[in-house]
Formats: sequence, structure tokens, C-alpha cells
Amino acid sequence: MVALARKTLVYEWRRFLPAILAVCFAGLLQLLQAALVLGIFGSASVYITGSSAQLWVGYPGTQSVNLGRPIDEGVEMRLRMDPDVVRVEPFRWVDADWRGPKDTGGVSVFVSGIDPRPDGMMFAQALPPRLRALLNEPDAVIVDRADLENLGVSVGDTAAINGHRVRVVGVSNGLRALGGVNVVSSLDTARELDVDPQDSGRVTYFVASVRDPARSREVARRLSGAASFGSYAVWTKQEFARRSQMYWILDTGAGAGVLFLAGIVFLVGAVITSQTLVAAVVGSVREYATLNALGVGVGALRKVVLEQAFWVGALGLVGSATMGMLLLALARSRSVPVALYPMPTILCLGLTMLLAMVSGLAAMRSLRRADPASLLR
Repeated sequence: MVALARKTLVYEWRRFLPAILAVCFAGLLQLLQAALVLGIFGSASVYITGSSAQLWVGYPGTQSVNLGRPIDEGVEMRLRMDPDVVRVEPFRWVDADWRGPKDTGGVSVFVSGIDPRPDGMMFAQALPPRLRALLNEPDAVIVDRADLENLGVSVGDTAAINGHRVRVVGVSNGLRALGGVNVVSSLDTARELDVDPQDSGRVTYFVASVRDPARSREVARRLSGAASFGSYAVWTKQEFARRSQMYWILDTGAGAGVLFLAGIVFLVGAVITSQTLVAAVVGSVREYATLNALGVGVGALRKVVLEQAFWVGALGLVGSATMGMLLLALARSRSVPVALYPMPTILCLGLTMLLAMVSGLAAMRSLRRADPASLLR
């Protein structure tokens, strides 16, 4: 009977093609939705994931990296005193207003002041040593290639940040920020761009690398206990990245919208797929009735329908994966923030297969029409 299910799909493929396409596009929507969510909300932690530091030190209770408050520079001494900390760098965050040479109006930008040394930890994965060296020039900034049009500049152009003249000396990929435009500068330039005089002697974060990355969590707990150096908190790289992403997904309300949309996609896909499978079963009802008259039980016929649903789902998954890879490659080439990891991919494909099997269970109800008496009509 299992062979019958496969042969029916081969010889009656036109009946099952709409169901396969429904599963394919439902799975594709799930994959693209997951990739966009991970890409967009993942950009909230690009400062963290794009650096090589294992520890982040900031103001207590900071929910996201873009919500940091200044901490005293004396905290750096506490970090350097720890025997497991091998390197410390300051990271200065400045909310600023950008005015470009073209008529683009004011643009909200996030200025990231980093150590421009070639072996610097901040943005180690996005800024090669050649680009970092350009930040040693006074008032030099680097932006993401995809943000050039929004800022109305090209490499070599000048603009104003908080009324201070800067020059775009280079562009990179992987610097796009969530909720604004990320501009990278040296620590000295960022200090000049900060319009709040009270923060002139303070930094937003310190990042640190430890001797043994496997002991990062233990070192973070130990460093958090020194209250004599001011008010600060210590997170591991993974903890702070997750903290920033969860803030944007859950606390901003965006996550509820994403989950609602995922439910709608699943529901619509289940309805369309189940109806196409039901139509395919109804179209073969006389054949099923003949098999029933020959002694094949309804239970065996149900297994045939369920097997057909499985193969419909499998073929749909192949189409979803193929089209998904092509569209994600196209999105990356257009600087669209997308990211997809093995576990979310497996989850999306698993939900799509579940959709196909649920549709198969709905189609099994149509076998009630496979009565041998219907052959006499």
C-alpha cells in the first residue's frame, strides 16, 4: 500500500501539485520570516557579536547595548587588576544627529568610538586593519556601505555630526544598526562629538578579553562584586548579545507581531494544503472505493493518504529549502539584514512538515465517501 501512495503521486501529479506548492510556499515564508527576524534583531547586537571581546562592562540594568549609560573610567583599573583579564578597551557610544552635504535632512546616527589599533577588539570582524588605521586621522569616520545613500555621502565626502565636521574615510559591511545608522570613529573623535560635557571623562562600556574564554562566566561574576569602583555590571559576550536581542524582540512589542504573523502563515498554509489534499482524495474516491470492494480496509487506505501527505510535505520542503537559499543569497547581495542558523531552519522545516501531516489527517476524513456502493451509481 505504501508503493501505491508513491505511484499515485507519480501518475496523478497534477492533482497533488497544488498541495506541494502550498507546502513549498508556506515553508518558504516561514524560512524567510525567521531569517528576517534573526537578521533584523540580530543587528541590535552587532556591536557585541562583531567584536572579539569575551566580557562587556556597563551600567547596571542595561537592557540593550544602545541603551547604555556612562560609567566611570576608574572601572578600567579594576578590570586590569584581575589576573584572568589580559586586555581592556573602552567603547564610547554617542547618540548624534547627522547632516550630510546633500539635502537628506537630519539623520539619527549612533557614533561608536573604538580603539583604532589593528588588533582592536571592537568590530574586529567587520573592520580589517587597513580600515581601522584610517580612523587615526582626526575627525575620520567609517559607515556601512548600505547606509551611504541614507546619509547622502560617498567616500571622501564631509558631513556634520552634532555640528562637528567629519569626513567619511571608508566603508565596510556588517555595521548596520537597528533603529538608526551606525558610524564608527576613534575614541578621540567620539569624545569631540559628544555634546554633553558631563560625559567627557566617562565611557559607555569597557570590553575585555580573558586568558581562558571558557571561564568567562566565572570571571564576570567575580568582577561584578567590586562595588568600591563605582556602579557597573559585567556580562559575558553571549549574555549581553542575548539580552540586547530579547529586549528588541519582547520588550518593544515586535516579537508579538512576529509570532502573530507566524501563526497566520501556518494557519493559511494548513487550510490551503488540506483543501488541495482533500480535493486530490475526492478525485480518486472511486479508485479507493474499488480497493475497498476488493477487501482493502479503510485503515489501510488511511495509511495511503497519510503516506501521500508525507511525500507532499517532503517535496514541498525540498522546494522551500532550494528557493530559500536562492532568495537569502539575493537578499545578502542587496545588503538586506538576514541570518539563518541550523536550529531555526530545522524548526521551520519541522513546522512545515507538521503542516503537511495535519493536512493529511484532514484529508483522511474524505475516505468516508469511498463506499463500494458508490460504484453502482
